[in-house]
Amino acid sequence: MERNIPQISLQRMPLYLNFLKGTADRKYVSSRHIAEALGLGEVLVRKDLAYTSANGRPRVGYVTEELVSAIEECLCCNGRRNAVIVGFGALGKALLGYDGFIHYGIEMVAAFDNNPARTGVLHSGKPVYAMGELSVKIKEHGAELAVVCVPAGAAQEVCGLLIDCGIKAVLNFAPVTLKVPDGVQVIQIDVAANLAILSSSIK
Repeated sequence: MERNIPQISLQRMPLYLNFLKGTADRKYVSSRHIAEALGLGEVLVRKDLAYTSANGRPRVGYVTEELVSAIEECLCCNGRRNAVIVGFGALGKALLGYDGFIHYGIEMVAAFDNNPARTGVLHSGKPVYAMGELSVKIKEHGAELAVVCVPAGAAQEVCGLLIDCGIKAVLNFAPVTLKVPDGVQVIQIDVAANLAILSSSIK
């Protein structure tokens, strides 16, 4: 299925998918039910789901199983893409050992670090390589995605190296905005900033 789905809609697809898998005993589910459960607007939910191949039925909504499959198709959950982590500190180690990626068709295959004390080992059965092996090992593992878990001062250089190695999309945990060429996607995860937003919302 080739559909031009806005990134903001794609970002909500995992929310819908997780909710639907938790209500798999329901044969049908309506956009209203999804919206109320997730605290979203019903019109917004309908617009998002219109990007999938699922079709709602009058008065009953969507067949839950069909909607799950359609969202999984949007997220490429039924295929497989390999990803690597750069930066094998506490965060990198936790992500390499996390087994939830596979539910979205992603396999974390390796990590890289510039500290010799952290490399040449296996973590959760996956290798940790030296940065000097980046090009060879990314090609060897067929990785297309990367997670950047390095300090801010090193993030842009690391991102450039990853792109040179053929990485097409980057999830960035470093507190810096990365500059990338057209055709490369970046999602910024700033945990501290998001916590600050939550903190400011507490009355």
